[in-house]
Amino acid sequence: MLNAIIPQLDDGAVHPLRPYKTLEADELQTRIEAVRAHFGERLLILGHHYQQDEVIEHTDLRGDSYQLSEMAADSRACETIVFCGVHFMAETADILANRPEKLAERDGRYVNVTLPDMSAGCSMADMAAIKQVEDAWDDMAEVIDTDRVIPVTYINSAASLKAFCGQHGGIVCTSSNARAVLEWAFERGDRVFFFPDQHLGRNTALTMGIDESQMPVWDPYQLDLGGNTEQAIRDSRVILWKGHCSVHQMFRAEHVDQFRKQHPGIKILVHPECPREVNDIADVSGSTGKIIETVRSSPAGTKWAIGTELHLVHRLKAEFPEQEIHFLSPVVCMCATMYRIDLPHLCWTLENLRDGVVVNPIKVEGDTKKWSLVALERMLAVK
Repeated sequence: MLNAIIPQLDDGAVHPLRPYKTLEADELQTRIEAVRAHFGERLLILGHHYQQDEVIEHTDLRGDSYQLSEMAADSRACETIVFCGVHFMAETADILANRPEKLAERDGRYVNVTLPDMSAGCSMADMAAIKQVEDAWDDMAEVIDTDRVIPVTYINSAASLKAFCGQHGGIVCTSSNARAVLEWAFERGDRVFFFPDQHLGRNTALTMGIDESQMPVWDPYQLDLGGNTEQAIRDSRVILWKGHCSVHQMFRAEHVDQFRKQHPGIKILVHPECPREVNDIADVSGSTGKIIETVRSSPAGTKWAIGTELHLVHRLKAEFPEQEIHFLSPVVCMCATMYRIDLPHLCWTLENLRDGVVVNPIKVEGDTKKWSLVALERMLAVK
């Protein structure tokens, strides 16, 4: 079984990660900490909230994807970022840590960014490829004036999509500032083209009084206007991409009903990546940061059923034992790609760094970096 999960090199040799897979957790932890001590402030290990606990224990900063990238970019001593997250997060870290003003602060020194496992991607981000988005834009232009359409990409997207937004007068959003970003967009255009997560776009637009009938969903696998009529596109305010988070898509209205019946007085706390049927009936909907802060600020005895990634819910349950915390779904919902980052991968990455080798470097180049930064800086300017 072990050989089946160890990647092979091109010449048929076993990947050098294999010896790390045979080590006990205690030894891996000791060796990881030894490398951290060796580098000190020159190394920053970032851990996304959805990461498993055994990895989070060895991180310098914990947060959501954008927050982590910004915090790491502010370090003048850092020489290397190891991002325990997924690919698009590492891309954002490279863009922000190595933007011109940050390079100037470090006298031109470039910060290396590495991802312990290159297969740690994001299913949502993968649901919108740049060629698909470009084709959709061209198709829309045959029906509406795309000069009056503002593209908005969720931070959970590839750098190529951020660059597309930068080039076309658009912007990036996070789950915490999505409404402010949409308001910014409507000050500059008649419509928003929102990708890749339809649920965040829909749930945010609904809070702004936009009717769901004005939010057609663009399916990139439908040849004719993403499966929409010309009239639906003309009548649109927000054109949503047919994408979703595989974790948050699992939550259902019946899960909410079951918890309310079985646990009187319980409150439902969900992420806005959940489908509308769940988001509409939750007591609180908000970003990962808002979910954590809501629990942190609640009194002892509060009962919660939380609709977000499993590792985060379990961590909240452990950190706030005075509250009663449940995972909203009866089905296990964890970020499988985030789970690929484990102690063997982290140890292998760090020991290579110690030996002068940057494995799995993430570097966004040329116009993609330039225009991605434009879209990200527009978001930074939104208040």
